This record gives sequence, structure tokens and C-alpha cells, in this order.
Amino acid sequence: MRVRLQAIVLTLVAALVFGLGIPLALSVAASVQLDLFLDRLTDTSRFASLAQRPLVENRPDLIVDELRRYTEVYGVPVAIADQDGEAVARVPGETTGIDLKDPVIASHLQEALAGRRSEPGPLLMPWTTGPLVLAEPILIDGEVRGAVITLSSTDKARADLLRWWLLIAAGALLAFGFALLVAVPVVRWILRPVRRLDDATGALVAAVVSGREVKRVEESGGPPELRQLERSFDRMAASVDEALTAQRAFVADASHQLRNPLTALKIRLGNLDGHVDDEMAAADLEAAVVDARRLNQILDELLSLARAEASGGELVPVGLDEVVGARVADWTVVGAARDVSLVVSGLGGGLRVLTPARGLEVVLDALLDNALKFTEPGTEVTVTVGVVGEKAEIAVRDHGPGLRDDELDRAADRFWRSTAHQNVPGSGLGLAIVTEILVRSDGSLRLGSPGGGGLEVTVTLPVAAPSP
Repeated sequence: MRVRLQAIVLTLVAALVFGLGIPLALSVAASVQLDLFLDRLTDTSRFASLAQRPLVENRPDLIVDELRRYTEVYGVPVAIADQDGEAVARVPGETTGIDLKDPVIASHLQEALAGRRSEPGPLLMPWTTGPLVLAEPILIDGEVRGAVITLSSTDKARADLLRWWLLIAAGALLAFGFALLVAVPVVRWILRPVRRLDDATGALVAAVVSGREVKRVEESGGPPELRQLERSFDRMAASVDEALTAQRAFVADASHQLRNPLTALKIRLGNLDGHVDDEMAAADLEAAVVDARRLNQILDELLSLARAEASGGELVPVGLDEVVGARVADWTVVGAARDVSLVVSGLGGGLRVLTPARGLEVVLDALLDNALKFTEPGTEVTVTVGVVGEKAEIAVRDHGPGLRDDELDRAADRFWRSTAHQNVPGSGLGLAIVTEILVRSDGSLRLGSPGGGGLEVTVTLPVAAPSP
């Protein structure tokens, strides 16, 4: 945006400079040409008056001395022609002066003999090479009896014009350079609040995702409208921060406060076991116990989700081999009870990954819990550890029913469960908790359907720098 704004400003300045410079240059050219024309026209008109007597008395020698002195002083050849266009007086010995047979000179001579006076002609330019030709009629008793022709060099006038144009060009470049020096800091001053707002927006998104405190922009100069926008952004950021804090506190408090009544309810339901004789009432009691257990699981996962959201942005290095080995060992007992074996490969690399405190344990627990719930007895769940670039990958693959392609993108949504798995215990928060932890760890979650059926969940975590 800074480049575009500077380009617009400089384009406007350039248009202004050229819009004023070009007319000024043309005006100077017209002025120089007019000065030369009027100066030579005055001399030509004077010779037209002096030539009246020599033409009447047919004595051209009376004006030859005057023509010679003028040519010697000013270097401007002068010739006097009669009504027939023939030269009757010119400087003695002049052979390189005025050629009345030249088409340009002959044209001006014919116009003068027709009674028309000379005009300035085309605008004089520095690259114009032709001389200035003036022809004035000699009038005697109102009748044209001849004409005076002068042939003036334009070298000096063109040199003066070129100097003026160079001066104008230098002034234009100076003005453009000054505008450039002024435009750069002005544009920076205008865009400084915009840049800070852009940085603050990115920080706001990162803070919302990672659970850190939302930072304010604070005023940093600039136009009043942008300073007002900064103040409005600060108020919005404060409102977002308060809303997120209240939301996280509500989830955590609700999950925590409901635990005691739910525990009491489970105890009461347990006390009724064996005291209900009616079969229908006994079935309802068993269903109530199952629902209470499911509600307890949901509260536990909501509390885990709240902890993950409020975990902040500080990451700690964790030994990948130790945590994966410990969690697989613990879940092997559960797998054995369900006739499912757990196989782990890729350990021994000594890698350390960056996660929130106890984040990797929560991720592995959620993935292994899902894998064991959906894997058929007599099969296995494989856990593969590897490194791709600067990230460590942990893949958990089961041999259950898996998910359809259109369900893979929704599997990490909160409380979402596939229609084919509604009868399997769970709350639909496991992968949502995993996603929340991975986002705060600068990691990622990927779900796929490998060959042979089942579901493969792959998580990536940044590798921590080795300890010195």
C-alpha cells in the first residue's frame, strides 16, 4: 500500500510539474521568437522606408553603403528587389547572401510584393535550423514598388532558448526531487497507524487462538481519522478479550461446578442398585446410570477443553519418546481388555517437541481412546513416530469403520459425531481438544482413510532446539 500511495503522489506531482513546465517552455520559445522577429522586423521596415528614394530615382547606389554597414555590424544580409522580383541593391561582392531564387525566399518575396507583411511563422525550437526570412513591401504613394528581404540567423536565439529550457528542466527535476523527499515521510506518517493496525489485527487473531492476552494498539501519530480508528480498535480488542475470558471462565466454572452434583447423582443411582424390583424401573435405572457416566465424561472433556483454551502461549519442550512410550504402555492395558494390540514404531530418535504443559499427553490420550473405541477386536492400533522437515509427526492408525470422505473435514468440530457411530460412547470433543492444543503449539491435525480400512490421524508438532 505504501508503494501504491507513493506512486499516486509522485504521479500527481509529475503531472503538475509537466503540466506547468511544458506550457512555460513553449511560452519562453514564443517570447524568444517574438523578440527576434520584432527586432528584425523593425530593421526591415526601416530599410523599406530608406529604399523609397533609390527606387523612385533609380539610384540603388544611394542605399548600398547603408546595407553594407548593417551587414558588417549585425551579420544579416539585406537585399532590395523591384516589382519584378529582381535584385536592384545588395552588398557589393556579396555572393553567399540572399538568393532570390530560393523557394523559401521567393515565397516570402512574392507575399511582400503582393502587399502582405511578414508574420512570425512556426514556433522557434532549439532544433530549428532554418534562418528567419522577412520580406517587407516598399510602398510609394500607396503602391508596392518593391520589397526588402532580410535573412537572419537563429543560432543565438536558439542557444538562448536552449539555456532557458535547461533551466526549466532543472527546476522541474528539483521540484520533483523535493516532492519525493516530502512524499516519502508523509506517506510513512499516514500509513504508520495502518501498519500498526495490521500488526495488531494479526496479534489479535494469534491471541484469540492461543489464549494469550490481547494487546492494545495505542496511538502512534498519524492523521486524526486513523488515530480515532486506533482507539476504536483498542475498544474492540478489549471487548473481544473480555468476551473470550468470560466464555472460557464460564466453560471452566460450569464444568467444575457441575461435577459435585453429578457425583452425588451417580452415588444416589448406585445406592438404588438392587432395591428396584420392577423390571421397567430397573431398565430406566440402568439407562440413568449410563447417561450419568456419559455426562461425567462430557464434563471432563469440557474441562480439558477449557484448560486447553486457557493454557496460554508458553510452550515447553517435551521428550517425544518418553511420553509416547508411557501413554502407549498405559493404553495397552485397555487394549488388552478389548483384544486389541498396540504397536509403536519410530521411537529412539531422542526428539523433543514444543507443546503446552501436558499437551502431548492429552493429545495421545484422545487419539488412542478414539482408536481403541472403534477398532474391531482381534486387530491392532499402530502408532508411528517420524520427522518431516522441522516438524515431528505422530500417526495413530486403527482398523475400525473409518469415516467417509465428506466426514473427514468435520471430524474435529465440537460435539460432531458420525451418524454411523451414534451408539459408541463419547462426546465428540476429543479431536476438538486435540485441535485446540495443536493450534497453540503451531502444529496441525490431518485425517485420512488408509488402504485396508480404518482411520489414520496424523498430528505434527514443532521440534524443539537441542539443549546446549
